[in-house]
Formats: sequence, C-alpha cells, structure tokens
Amino acid sequence: MEVKNRVVPNEAQMQGFMEPGPEGPIYMVNLLKFKPMAEYGDGRDTALTGRQAYELYGAGVSELIKEHGGSVTFAANVSRLMLGEVEDMWDEVAIAMYPSRQAMLEMMMSPAMQEIGQHRAAGLEGQLNIETTATSISGVSEPQA
Repeated sequence: MEVKNRVVPNEAQMQGFMEPGPEGPIYMVNLLKFKPMAEYGDGRDTALTGRQAYELYGAGVSELIKEHGGSVTFAANVSRLMLGEVEDMWDEVAIAMYPSRQAMLEMMMSPAMQEIGQHRAAGLEGQLNIETTATSISGVSEPQA
C-alpha cells in the first residue's frame, strides 16, 4: 500500500464528495503532517512553525464546524506506530463529526473557510482525510454526535 499525503483532494475525490452521502453524520478522520516552518502562499515572512500556523486554522475551523452542526470529537499528537509500517509518521490525528456530507461541503465553501484556509495550507505538509460513518460492533459503542 502506497500512502501519499496531500493538501487538496484530487478531482475524483472531490467529485465523489459532491455526490449524495450516507444518511446521518459522518466522522472525518484527519491524519496531519506539519511543515517544519509555515510557508504562506503570498510569500510573507513568518516565524510560525507549520503546527502553529495550523493551530490558527484549527481555532477557526472548530468554530465553523460548530456553526454547521458538527464538533471536533478527538484530537491528539501521534506518539508512535503500534502496528504496521509507514515511511513517515503523521504528527497529529483529529476526528471531526459533521451532521452530513452536505454540511461539511457547505462549511468548506463558506467565505470564512476561504479566509482561514491560508493557515491550513501554510502549515500542512500533507494529510489523509478518511470519511467514516458510525457502525455498531459487538461490545463497542457508537460515537456520540
């Protein structure tokens, strides 16, 4: 399995996201890899690390997620790989719940998201976003919306 971190979805991924999704909430698992130092598209000088730039984005997007009916349900630093092998580890994992794929799309297209997105792009080397839906496994409770 080849793993490629990206900052923006490819055309097929975006097209799939625009299609009707599952009923009910989605949980977006974010595997984040930060740049050592932030690099803004407008070329501005900054002393921010990639993580610090992403934290500016994170503060803003957390509010936007709430405004669109969702929540950040989990965030943590990656400490080690317990099982499997990857060439390079991610720095952080975050899970955000959206009431629907449509709610997430509306948030992504909002002017506020366009404004804070500069910090995301400046701070991220790449990421994986994995769309998931709640399931019931014997003995495991479903995530709370």
